[in-house]
Amino acid sequence: MNIIDIQAEIIEEFDFLDDWMERYEHLIALGKSLPLIDEKHKIKDNLISGCQSQVWLYAEKNNDKIIFTADSDAILTKGVIALLLRVLSNQTPQDILDVDLTFIDKIGLKENLSPTRANGLVSMIKQIKLYALAFHGK
Repeated sequence: MNIIDIQAEIIEEFDFLDDWMERYEHLIALGKSLPLIDEKHKIKDNLISGCQSQVWLYAEKNNDKIIFTADSDAILTKGVIALLLRVLSNQTPQDILDVDLTFIDKIGLKENLSPTRANGLVSMIKQIKLYALAFHGK
């Protein structure tokens, strides 16, 4: 599935939820369903700086696509990274670099996170794009 379709699916999903309490619960459920990162990748080099909680992000290239795995010690943050990986994992480096993550504003994610979590969201996106840049052309 392409990035645009996945974002549309997420927007539709969040439109069905009445308020932000339900949306937070949905994010927590997404975090709980995040595939576990291999423990060997939970190292300092894979920690995302700029996040209030600890977030590990690992990427590997498989054929022409980047596969991300992640984990966090905070359940809501784990949901946020799960949402990002749903959109960006298994995509090409170029698609990740070119993407406009419109779903974030359309579901009101950034404005409904605490300022420190919103900064963490920006840091997660930045790290994902840095991986895409590193894998681009390889």
